[in-house]
Amino acid sequence: MRIGSIQIPDNERVEIALTRIYGIGPVNVLELMRLAQIKEGKRAKDLDKDEVTRIINALENFRVEGDLKSEVRGNIERLKAIRAYRGLRHILGLPTRGQRTRTNARTRRGKRKTVGALTKEMWAKIEAQQKAVVDKK
Repeated sequence: MRIGSIQIPDNERVEIALTRIYGIGPVNVLELMRLAQIKEGKRAKDLDKDEVTRIINALENFRVEGDLKSEVRGNIERLKAIRAYRGLRHILGLPTRGQRTRTNARTRRGKRKTVGALTKEMWAKIEAQQKAVVDKK
């Protein structure tokens, strides 16, 4: 089933399935279901067209998907433009909310970049070059 541009799994309960929509979380989904007048515990495949229409109409009261993503992106760009601390952290690709970076932070910083030591691949490449030089002699 599709609600807006989002594919909702049929076998999931409605309150779980609606959290697939960007901007609708476990707290918002209860408010959404109350506005759409849908009982909890119902499966997505059991919704009729009238209930789906009520969900779509109720979603107009929430900022979701494209609008919310563009607002978040705009907020981050504003922080970068005014050179706020959080904006600088975004620019540098580091955690923005006070997490430590001496260890961990791999999600934000990306794959490790070895500095001052040779990686296994580089070491193997150097050994292969040295062996080639010895074989030529």
